[in-house]
Amino acid sequence: MSIYDTLNEQQKEGVFTVDGPVLLLAGAGSGKTRVLTHRIAYLIEEIGVNPWNIMAITFTNKAAGEMKERVEDLVGFGSDSIWVTTFHSTCVRILRRYIDRIGYDNNFAIYDTDDQKAVMKDICKRLQVDTKMMKERSILAAISSAKDELVSPNEYSLSAGGDFHKQKIAQIYQEYQAALKKNNAVDFDDLIMKTVELFKACPDVLKGYQERFKYIMVDEYQDTNTAQFELIKLLAGAHHNLCVVGDDDQSIYKFRGANIRNILDFEKVYPEAAVIRLEQNYRSTQNVLDAANAVIRNNKGRKEKALWTDKGEGNRIHFRQFDTAFEEAEFVADDIARKKREGSFDYGNCAVLFRTNAQARLLEERFVVEGIPYDVVGGTNFYARKEIKDLLAYLKTIDNGRDDLAVKRIINVPKRGIGATTIAKVQDYADMKEISFYDALKEADEISTIGKSGAKLKPFVSMIQAFRSKLSYYSLEDLMNDIIETTGYVKELEASDEEDAENRIENIDEFISKIVSYEETHDEPSLSEFLEEVALVADIDNVDGDSNKVLLMTLHSAKGLEFGSVYLTGMEDGVFPGYMSIVADDPDEIEEERRLAYVGITRAKEDLTLCYAKQRMIRGETQYNAVSRFVKEIPESLMDNRLPAPKYDPITTPASKFKPVASLAPKRTAAENKPFIAGGIGSFGAMGIVKGAGAAPGGRPDYDAGDRVRHIKYGDGTVLSMEPGPRDYKVTVDFDEAGQKIMYAAFAKLKKL
Repeated sequence: MSIYDTLNEQQKEGVFTVDGPVLLLAGAGSGKTRVLTHRIAYLIEEIGVNPWNIMAITFTNKAAGEMKERVEDLVGFGSDSIWVTTFHSTCVRILRRYIDRIGYDNNFAIYDTDDQKAVMKDICKRLQVDTKMMKERSILAAISSAKDELVSPNEYSLSAGGDFHKQKIAQIYQEYQAALKKNNAVDFDDLIMKTVELFKACPDVLKGYQERFKYIMVDEYQDTNTAQFELIKLLAGAHHNLCVVGDDDQSIYKFRGANIRNILDFEKVYPEAAVIRLEQNYRSTQNVLDAANAVIRNNKGRKEKALWTDKGEGNRIHFRQFDTAFEEAEFVADDIARKKREGSFDYGNCAVLFRTNAQARLLEERFVVEGIPYDVVGGTNFYARKEIKDLLAYLKTIDNGRDDLAVKRIINVPKRGIGATTIAKVQDYADMKEISFYDALKEADEISTIGKSGAKLKPFVSMIQAFRSKLSYYSLEDLMNDIIETTGYVKELEASDEEDAENRIENIDEFISKIVSYEETHDEPSLSEFLEEVALVADIDNVDGDSNKVLLMTLHSAKGLEFGSVYLTGMEDGVFPGYMSIVADDPDEIEEERRLAYVGITRAKEDLTLCYAKQRMIRGETQYNAVSRFVKEIPESLMDNRLPAPKYDPITTPASKFKPVASLAPKRTAAENKPFIAGGIGSFGAMGIVKGAGAAPGGRPDYDAGDRVRHIKYGDGTVLSMEPGPRDYKVTVDFDEAGQKIMYAAFAKLKKL
């Protein structure tokens, strides 16, 4: 039996159509990765294409890793030669080799968001920009959008015309790029833009890559921006063997620069393109797919297709309405607990999706009360933590002395008595001589203005030079341990009385584990390559699919994932679709929101629940919203209950007609409104307390100070103290992993060991 016999007819067509441009319209859950991997195997085994001549590009490290594993399983020997990678990783590999052709050193640094903000802050200060009028974040967003469209600082300036605001951004853009180049650094948008610039400036480099990559495949094509489109078009320019896979109905990243026209107009760019539709879904039941089809067909800017499955109808869609957002969160937590209890779905098979991160707070509070383990996707990235950024700055300084930002970050970490005045004088000297900040440090004896402070700079320079000299024979693990030991970084943390010192030391231990893992999995590990790998890590790559926890995340974060049971919360006009999309009166904005609803619905494999709250507090104001138009677009025959007939239109009805907040909110006693305390979660307000939360727990718990206990979220710990209150015992526990927490006994549900 051939490996291709397991494919359906449309999938086979996608695999066997290898010459010329191909557009694979792959609906949600239609097995697009399966088609791509089998297509690669077919090219090698049946057509005789050299693996070296094949490239497959996707957006996240996680997706690239999964595709690479599947290709290795199918192809075996020779699969290492195939480039299965992300857009940014592809460009880094090309630029590492050739960026010197456009004026950079090949050991350039890659700046993350925090680095960009630091550079922008300095520029705004230097140019005396009023950051209350022009926010740094908005300026960076404007520059990012320009780069997505391949607009240079000069072109941006020319297009500004008489617009003072745009002229100012053009000036800042110019300064920003100059600062990056001086630091021998690029940001994420530069990785694509500079590669396109390289190809256009150096035809010989482009030709070399065109001859290497004779067959190119691009996944998630609907998410590409103009710069990425131009990059792919250039690479495929010689042979035109370009296969793009995507779903215009899942184009939800317009705010990041994604251009849906790339997929909608593919046949205009390549008139000879073959168009193949993958409509059979292998993920969801038919009722879920019918709901998704019913919603998305209301979009005009799309290519016609309809998902179907042979998995059967399945459960009908659950629609639940509540008086308040608190009751919505209470229901979701209770319903997940019920499913776990009954054995229908485990925690790890459940996800709660919402339009904005702010909606997570009430859900988190309820999950803590119920003792339901959960993770919020999109929290602080591991590599954005202070201690990790400090150690990375040491590595960056050792690797690339021109990165002024990295040098300045660590010159006084741990403290060396080098003040801001000394740093400013060194920078002035560097600016005068047009050299890097680190090179200026090496010439500290020549800087007359710093006086005796120069003696404090020499040991720092000597230390960095010593680290550099050890690179030739040290492993990266040895180097990191040497940095920690020489600087006394961990010793300073151990001696500090900061509450999070222990957690920060654990993070450093985890960072060393990452370094060891990197060295074990790479034949020729290098510091530059390790820093690249860290720089290219995305938040969604950190989602642990093996942990048995409910995931709370925005709809944007959920793309590409699937769950047995999904809850879509906040299904109200004004929340989803958002208020700004409605008042903008722009059909394109609503269509983008509708695609987001389609993505949310199709994350569910078996069970989908839509939740609506009559009132919700947003930015401190109580709002009353109608049921989301996306819910109304689902036929009632697919739901297990009818939508309520609206008693009033929240847009046209006077505020005096609305019920007062107090009449809708659940009534609570004064004792019930006392705060619940749990480290890292925050206090509950009046709307965040469970009904009956203050009820007496039925006597003293069966544990006492000194006993070992177990919590469903925090794990094992030791009870430090028990304080009786008017309604419950306040328990302080030192957890082995999570540290010290204070909680009420009835809520904590601690189990004595």
